[in-house]
Amino acid sequence: MAAPDPDAAAAELEATLGLAPGGGGRHETHGTHNRLIWLGDSYVELMGIFDPVLAAESWWGQHMAHVLEDGEAGYAGLALASSDLESDIERLRGIGASVSDPIPGQRARPDGEIVRWQVARLPAPDPELGLTFLIEHDLTAAEWRPAERALRAGHVHPIGGPARLLRVELPVADVARASMRLLRGLGLQFRPSLAGQGARDSSIGEQILRLLPARPASSPAIVIRAGQSARSVELLGVRWDLVPD
Repeated sequence: MAAPDPDAAAAELEATLGLAPGGGGRHETHGTHNRLIWLGDSYVELMGIFDPVLAAESWWGQHMAHVLEDGEAGYAGLALASSDLESDIERLRGIGASVSDPIPGQRARPDGEIVRWQVARLPAPDPELGLTFLIEHDLTAAEWRPAERALRAGHVHPIGGPARLLRVELPVADVARASMRLLRGLGLQFRPSLAGQGARDSSIGEQILRLLPARPASSPAIVIRAGQSARSVELLGVRWDLVPD
């Protein structure tokens, strides 16, 4: 998600939903900075811009600036975890996808630790789905070493227990065309959703990406299993649906 002030957005999520923010840091060469809401090994990333000049030269900084044009937070895209990026790139190119070579990246944390990854992206953001790309985290660098992953696996949020990402829902003008773009671009297979009403689902690991027909005033939704009671809140340009653990 793009946010004018990631720290303020993280504080608002904690105060309103009981989801505690984790760390963050700066992408020095991209002019962006972030805070993370950890949901096991999944996360919601709140990203802002600290240097508009650098961001204007960055493939993701440009997109964040576009989302933030009106000064409001909003959905920006989806990062899909890969355990073998080079093999995934080869597979996708085999079906005709115009996916990039691996692009290395890193983020400096306030404690001096460095988070590292590599990504494979499409040539441009999707007009409805935003930035949707593959990311392979460096399991020897900060945040992804075994001890750190084990620690956050049992992290108890203020809402009253661990929290896990279940589903991301994206309203689109034409579900069939949007699902085809994701099939051709990142190899995602969609099936008719049990939710009905023309929605389609794609299973990505333990999570689901759902495309559904856009309705007036509809917004992207993040569905999280956490706490003991159901809640639905519009916040930071998306709908947050909490379902009981």
